[in-house]
Amino acid sequence: MLFTLVVLFYCVKASGQVKPRESLDPSVTEVWDLEPPKVSPGKSEGQPPSDAQVLFAGDLSQWTTLLGKVLAWEVKEGIMTVAKGAGSIKTKEVFGDVQLHVEWRTPLGASGGGQNQGNSGIFLQERYEVQVLDSYENKTYSNGQAGSIYKQAIPLVNASRKPGEWQVYDIIYTAPRFNESGRVITPAFITVVHNGVLIHNHFPIQGPTEYKGLPVYEPHGKASLMLQDHGEAVSYRNIWLRRL
Repeated sequence: MLFTLVVLFYCVKASGQVKPRESLDPSVTEVWDLEPPKVSPGKSEGQPPSDAQVLFAGDLSQWTTLLGKVLAWEVKEGIMTVAKGAGSIKTKEVFGDVQLHVEWRTPLGASGGGQNQGNSGIFLQERYEVQVLDSYENKTYSNGQAGSIYKQAIPLVNASRKPGEWQVYDIIYTAPRFNESGRVITPAFITVVHNGVLIHNHFPIQGPTEYKGLPVYEPHGKASLMLQDHGEAVSYRNIWLRRL
């Protein structure tokens, strides 16, 4: 009997509620003194909200190259396009947790097939790749198609549009956490919406993107957003993010 009473006491205490719900004052659970900051949403779908940092809207002033090369990607009418052989580019600023919006387009008439058809990539913190590829009617390995977390996660669905049409990634990314000895406390997590369709739901990234072999985490801090030169004339526009 005593044991039953003790268990009942702790259950009631844990619930924080000892009166019948009907008799409770609803104002007790109303929070008035903490208000979220106001943010104005974009004027139209895909446009940056008022607290976003615009990374590309027609010029490359916030970007640099990886190896000190001349920044040679083509910029025209608010669009930047990979210049084959010019090398990948990255933001001058570094980031951790972000909400990221990127619009991209694979070229018309590309005929390489597989991984050689509209290939590029968006690398969060210069390490973790969301694949960019023409995957409309282009067969390749599933964990390397458009929207994949390259060689780690197959997208839930293939939401690709035709080459030559603009596509959208909206990404929620949480950076990995490491302890003082460099061990992973929590992995990176990523949610990806492709053209309005959820294709990854809080996926735990296994480590940096690797072409061969399995990924292994190495400790790091904030790092740049990188866009890949994979030899294809992939275009980007309207890139912005919110620091989380």
